[in-house]
Amino acid sequence: MSVKIRLKKFGSKARPYYRIVVQDAREPRDGRTIEELGIYHPIEAEDKQVAFDADKVRSWLDKGAQPTDTVKSLLNRKNFTL
Repeated sequence: MSVKIRLKKFGSKARPYYRIVVQDAREPRDGRTIEELGIYHPIEAEDKQVAFDADKVRSWLDKGAQPTDTVKSLLNRKNFTL
């Protein structure tokens, strides 16, 4: 089973809100998740946009989960080393 760390969309068209989640790669974007790791709220102030549990993210990366390009950039924004 291929596992990805990616974004799951919530909110409306003009006010998007995302959760950083672990999902099977075959699931649809808003489908069933394995675990929620954090949030991304692009409308908030710059310092409040991204929040995640670094220990959970590190655990999933050690298990072989692959982050998407967008999630990689969000993690790098908070100085999280992959």
